[in-house]
Amino acid sequence: MVSSFIPKSGLLLIVLIMSTAQFFSCKKKTDTPAPPATSNSTLSILSVTDERDNKNSKSFRFYINVLPSTTKEIKINYTTVDSNAIAGIDYTAATGVLTIAAGQSSAFIDVMVKGDSLRKEDQYFFVQLSNPVNAKIEGLGKATGLIQNNGTYLLTDNTGYSTPSTYPGMTLVWGDEFSATELNQAFWNYEIGNGSGGWGNNELEYYTNSKKNSFLSNGNLVIEAKKESISGFNYSSARLTTQNKKTFKFGRIDIRAKLPVSKGMWPALWMLGANISSVGWPSCGEIDIMELIGTYPGKVYGTMHWKPVSGANTSKGYWYDLPSGNFSQQFHVFSISWKQDEIKWFVDDQLFLTTTKTDIGSANYPFNADQFLIFNVAVGGNWPGSPDATTVFPQRMFVDYVRVFQ
Repeated sequence: MVSSFIPKSGLLLIVLIMSTAQFFSCKKKTDTPAPPATSNSTLSILSVTDERDNKNSKSFRFYINVLPSTTKEIKINYTTVDSNAIAGIDYTAATGVLTIAAGQSSAFIDVMVKGDSLRKEDQYFFVQLSNPVNAKIEGLGKATGLIQNNGTYLLTDNTGYSTPSTYPGMTLVWGDEFSATELNQAFWNYEIGNGSGGWGNNELEYYTNSKKNSFLSNGNLVIEAKKESISGFNYSSARLTTQNKKTFKFGRIDIRAKLPVSKGMWPALWMLGANISSVGWPSCGEIDIMELIGTYPGKVYGTMHWKPVSGANTSKGYWYDLPSGNFSQQFHVFSISWKQDEIKWFVDDQLFLTTTKTDIGSANYPFNADQFLIFNVAVGGNWPGSPDATTVFPQRMFVDYVRVFQ
């Protein structure tokens, strides 16, 4: 027979074992749960720069990149924030929660920018991200929407000097009043680029055929120089010619224009010999009807250039000073009266320079032959120097009309 008696010392050992087991069992149950694993994904939002449409609303799409992609769904709040672009006027406000599915590496937010044809300074607004779930935001989580207002509606004060549409004994043989909606390409060419060595003058602009740089508005041709990065250059502008389309020999040419006058600007209304492709410059002859150097806003120059018997280039010219003000404040008329062996220059019908065949001596006189027109706004170069902190872009030349009488 087996006895059931347990000595007191053994009973105490059993109690201690049971108590210890219960202690460890209770402690395991009361441990703090481990936190859930967080996503290592980072959200970055990209800024947008785009042109505003002249008429219709246009979507500005802001892309959000997820790096690395995650196995969890991501949510992020977003809202638009005004700057000089105003919600309800320039764009439609957008606020909400964007959901990015698991495994997705990008998403986007669309903001509608309203159409407007008014030419004005660029505007911008922001898209702000906040409160991410299962991700974190890179940096400030803010992107910029830059609206380029390159519309073709631009008002300008039309006051200033005008010349008649007829002259006794002369006929209007060609003209452009710039009253259409598009530049007449039966008359005009766009020259593109920076020429050779900045058109031989170390100019700083890149010429384009874009409406950012030349367009018609309210009866004016507008040539606009902008400060922007383009094809390796820091400025853009336009240079228009009538080469191989409209050439002229003799008569009176009137050009009504208002000019940019800031430091580094070089607007010009001028002519080159139609035979330049065969004889080169300056053998073809150059007639500068008007040039202005922005450093001297109330002064314009008239010049003729030709090839001397020896040497590269010779010129004769003079300048005209406004009695008051500068050439950006009102329209003025720049004219030449051109006949066999003689050219006269005028500003607002005031004669300031006369040149004749005798001025060039025994050199070939190239000015009794056809020439074509060139209108351009150069930026920088050997003569005007570079723009400085006082030069505010865009800079514009307005041309109301060009008329040729013979």
